[in-house]
Amino acid sequence: MEHIVIIGNGISGVTVARHIRKLSDKKITIVSSETDYFFSRTALMYIYMGHMKFEHTQPYENWFWKKNRIELLNAYVKNIDIDDKTLILDNDTNLNYDKLIIATGSKPNKFGWPGQDLYGVQGLYSKQDLDTLEQNAPNNKVCNRAVIVGGGLIGIELAEMLNSRSIPVTFLVRESSFWNSVLPEGESAMINRHIKNHHIDLRLGANLKEIKADVNGRVKSIVIAETDEEIECNVVGLTAGVSPNIDFIKNSEIETNRGVLVNRYLETNIKDIYAIGDCAEQRDGGIGQRRPIEAVWYTGRMMGETLAQTICGNKLEYKPGHWFNSAKFLDIEYQTYGWVFSKPRENETHFHWKHKNDTNCITVCYETTTNKFLGINTFGIRMRHDVFDRWLTEERDVDYVINNLQEANFDPEFYKRFEKDILLTYNNNLQTT
Repeated sequence: MEHIVIIGNGISGVTVARHIRKLSDKKITIVSSETDYFFSRTALMYIYMGHMKFEHTQPYENWFWKKNRIELLNAYVKNIDIDDKTLILDNDTNLNYDKLIIATGSKPNKFGWPGQDLYGVQGLYSKQDLDTLEQNAPNNKVCNRAVIVGGGLIGIELAEMLNSRSIPVTFLVRESSFWNSVLPEGESAMINRHIKNHHIDLRLGANLKEIKADVNGRVKSIVIAETDEEIECNVVGLTAGVSPNIDFIKNSEIETNRGVLVNRYLETNIKDIYAIGDCAEQRDGGIGQRRPIEAVWYTGRMMGETLAQTICGNKLEYKPGHWFNSAKFLDIEYQTYGWVFSKPRENETHFHWKHKNDTNCITVCYETTTNKFLGINTFGIRMRHDVFDRWLTEERDVDYVINNLQEANFDPEFYKRFEKDILLTYNNNLQTT
């Protein structure tokens, strides 16, 4: 019986295992050293905030794996012997495979800061990170201040988590405005104000110089590079992005760049070895305008579904479709469909609308010459993915999109509260351009 071995039990690895089982009777083993069972990584923050318990983040009962004949092995892979098709594990045992799927996800970036390995310095990616945070920052008595380094989505999640326990937070963001490499100016400025309104000490244009230790080897303070200001703290959260977690194959014959290089079929350069999820990198650049590496939950799931077909004899090309994503900036929900870059590119125009409450806004991107709709960002207004996906496929123009926003509205109250003002602002803009 053909043995499929999957390294990693995140969304990518578990999805490919589930779909291989639906399609075949192949032997399946998932190897992971993080947790015994799969859990939703995106829900980690809600455990700390008291909204959920860890067991609530596990979508499958523990008996699910045995019932579906998916073997789970709690181990760490040290090396891969490609010639013998064998994994060398940290318990000095070996595991043979016929086909191997690398789905090892990401790890937090570190940039060689002095003190970055001290007690009290951590990322926020794994279940172990959550457990460490619970020890380091159980309340504002044990942790009288935390410093977060890095202004991405994980950084804002960590800020919200600590804020929920009334722990003072200083937030170091190297950019001149929060996430302005992704968000247009109006949106980024709105999020700056929203962070500060939550009593978070946001420091823009600030880089970490070093992390200082007390006599016990724990964090006692950080120093800001630009000013040499020293800020006392008990916890430092390193959230300056993530990188593919592939150190264990760097010296193998499997070709890597930042991630494991794969083609459109998610195949590596080695026969019978594949890579999916955060650790996979498209060999000839991203698909369409997508990045070569996408550390996104839903793309990991889609890669798993696609590869399962190939493993089971129906070779299938990975086609992720139109770009979309969602996140949360404290209590403002964010969605994006299609492409809205931080600055309009050649032959692109942005239409931006913001409500006077300073928490609801949209930005629509369209072609200047043809008015073709290219994408939309929404803040505080929940939209329907299927509608925007269809409009992008149909190549609708911006006039159609603005005049039919009620069709994309997820919340019936949106139409009554905002749509008239959006349409009025859009029409006024047309008259003045």
